[in-house]
Amino acid sequence: MHKGVFPLILASFNKEVELVSMRGGRAVQIRLASMGLNPGVRLKVLQTVKNGPCVILVGTTRIVLGFGIASKVLVKVV
Repeated sequence: MHKGVFPLILASFNKEVELVSMRGGRAVQIRLASMGLNPGVRLKVLQTVKNGPCVILVGTTRIVLGFGIASKVLVKVV
C-alpha cells in the first residue's frame, strides 16, 4: 500500500478524502463505479462505525457502504 493511503473505514469523521483505488473483484469495482465511486473522486466521511457501515457524501448524494465494501475502498486525505 502506498504511503498515506488507507481503507475508507479508517477515515476520520468529517474528513474529506480522495478515492485512490478499490481492492476486490470486478463485480465490486463495477458496483462502486455505478454509485459514482471512481478513482480521483472526492468524498466526505459522515459516519463510521467500528465493524459497521460507513456513510459518505459524494457531491450531494449520501451513500452507505457496508463494512466489507468500505474496507476495500482505499483513500488518501485531501
